[in-house]
Amino acid sequence: MSGPSEAQREAPQRIAALMRNATRASVAVSGVMVATTFIAWIASGSISLLSSLIDSLVDGAAALVNLWAVRQALVPADREHRFGHGKAEPLASLGQSAFIAGSAVLLLFEALQRLLNPVPIRNTGFGIAVMAIAIALALALYLYERRVVRRTGSLVVSADALHYRTHLFVNASVIVSLLLTTELGWIAVDPLFGGAIAAWIIHGAWQIARHSVTQLMDRELPDLQRARIRDIALSAPEVRAVHDLRTRAAGPDAFIQIHLEMDGGLTLTEAHRISDGVEAKIRAAFPHAEVLIHQDPEGVEEPRALFGSDA
Repeated sequence: MSGPSEAQREAPQRIAALMRNATRASVAVSGVMVATTFIAWIASGSISLLSSLIDSLVDGAAALVNLWAVRQALVPADREHRFGHGKAEPLASLGQSAFIAGSAVLLLFEALQRLLNPVPIRNTGFGIAVMAIAIALALALYLYERRVVRRTGSLVVSADALHYRTHLFVNASVIVSLLLTTELGWIAVDPLFGGAIAAWIIHGAWQIARHSVTQLMDRELPDLQRARIRDIALSAPEVRAVHDLRTRAAGPDAFIQIHLEMDGGLTLTEAHRISDGVEAKIRAAFPHAEVLIHQDPEGVEEPRALFGSDA
């Protein structure tokens, strides 16, 4: 049986700090990439470098959106938002995916135009050097963000890490394109690589959108985590059975609801004490979760909602 993940064991305050630091690092790196890639594109006129520049601009815009989303998602619950502000994360990620896909479509049109009307590439050596720097920055940020995702489970940071992983392939392909154009004179390679990069960017946007919609539609937590919750509840000797387990995630937060079946002869005080013990154990395994427990007397029929195979 799967135990709590690294993200589920992390203290909420530490999770908040890690998410803020990751988004700030992303803003800084994307700013450097935009400036250097813009200079390289102006100097060379390469459509591949233009694709990298567009990707970097998307990175910068997404990083700023993510910075806002993380800040908003970490705002505590208030009178108007009783369940917190965690869905700011998937909302921002969904908008990010749309922005990414739109920029990639524009890049496809530009690549097609350049393919029909080839233009010689200039200063390829400078462009290659800039791409090498961009690869080093993207790799460092990607490794850092993956570490943050393991410790926080943040959807926004995960989407950003996915985008920077894409950026690694984008910049590597730009270097290959510039080398083929310079060494072999294959001018058509540049727009072809630019179009392929655009298709790859669209694929990444689809992945981000799919994960975002999963949270916005209140999909259940993974089966292993749900089984872990059941095992924790049933570990209390007084709990005879459980039912109506419902879970969902909203950004860094999770929400868990479960019914406990116990001896009908227990007093309300005893049932409350047992439930508090189960809640404490679930919170220990899932410190980012809000837990709601309902007590039922064993053997008493009650209306129940059916959720597929989960009765």
